[in-house]
Amino acid sequence: MSSSSTASGPGDRSETAGGRPPMREALVAAAFQLFLERGYEQTTVDDIVALAGVGRRSFFRYFPSKEDVVFPDHERCLADMTAFLAAGGEEHEPLTRVCDAARLVLRMYTENPAFSVQRYRLTKQVPGLRAYELSVVWRYERAFAEYLRGRFADRSDGTLRADVVAAAVVAAHNNALRSWLRSDGEGDATEAVDRALGYVQSAFGEPAPAPPAEEPEDVVVVVSRRGAPLWRVVREIESTLARTGPSPN
Repeated sequence: MSSSSTASGPGDRSETAGGRPPMREALVAAAFQLFLERGYEQTTVDDIVALAGVGRRSFFRYFPSKEDVVFPDHERCLADMTAFLAAGGEEHEPLTRVCDAARLVLRMYTENPAFSVQRYRLTKQVPGLRAYELSVVWRYERAFAEYLRGRFADRSDGTLRADVVAAAVVAAHNNALRSWLRSDGEGDATEAVDRALGYVQSAFGEPAPAPPAEEPEDVVVVVSRRGAPLWRVVREIESTLARTGPSPN
């Protein structure tokens, strides 16, 4: 559950003089061009900065390692998702909130389908990148679990439920996402993820509270002689009510 868009932060979006792309985007573009031409293992940071026309210091200002340039936006995505969870109040159903946070991650992938598919193919070929991606997925799962633990703190099984639900949300999201990526980005990724998350919600969602039962109305039947005066009928009713007493609540 890492982001796929190569879009940079607000401070990096404007083009530099001469119409060149921002440095961060230029580094990502150069890296993937070389990965496709030479292979990931055969490409060095020096190769990337040389093609991008910048120095090594510029590369490491944006990316701590070569692996990070493959996942250029996951830090920002994780921060946005964590802030979204933190902004949720008691009025938000916890599982629904976590599913909506997972949809924020999906949006990062669908912003740039071509890049997402390209990165997916690369990670399949490089074991080190697959391991790196798993560490990214774990960080998203941990963020979900921490939020849910806070919301389930009053339950005896709160920690267990939080961890299981967080893992289920991540698994459902990734199952649908990988199917979309394997299809080269064809089809509706949002619909597929919604369907997968709906499965989780049906399994772990809190049932809606049942409406309060209506109290039965008292019915009194009085048998009276035809032609009896009204005052006698009323007295019969009062006498019956006095014998039966009020209905229990």
